[in-house]
Amino acid sequence: MAFWAFHSRFHRAYRKYAELHLADERLAGEVVHMVFMSLLRGWKRLMEEACPAASAWAHLKEAVDDVLIAQGRDSAVAETAVFQRVARAVLEGARDEFAAMESSVGLYPAIARLPARQFDVMVLHYVLDYSTAKTASIMGITEATVRSHRLHARNRIALELGLEPDTEQTED
Repeated sequence: MAFWAFHSRFHRAYRKYAELHLADERLAGEVVHMVFMSLLRGWKRLMEEACPAASAWAHLKEAVDDVLIAQGRDSAVAETAVFQRVARAVLEGARDEFAAMESSVGLYPAIARLPARQFDVMVLHYVLDYSTAKTASIMGITEATVRSHRLHARNRIALELGLEPDTEQTED
């Protein structure tokens, strides 16, 4: 069935995204499960959408936001992302990662202030390490749009951190 192919294609990314925001693996799993069950119930309608992946992505984001609002808290993306960088540095034993982590303490709050689509591109691409193609697929947008959002986000962050803006598009 097409639903299960869709589920297999996006479940891991949705779960990682939810965990990053909620900082709770169990809760993230429950939210993602509820999202997929909702998508299954409205599968026929979803498949009639112009871009089902974009609609499903919007549904996931709304579900995560609803949980955060219900709990009266903000996204944990800054803290969770910094923790992931520290864990990666320890596991890989790379000194350069610690230097990158120090600068990321100001970087992640700057990312959190980006417009929603730029924010999602930066989180999926740089924090969760998805390629441009995978990020585009998850969000239901083109690779060119991902690159554009990434460039605009990098420039906005650079200005906020007092750095020189990026003048070149990078492939990945």
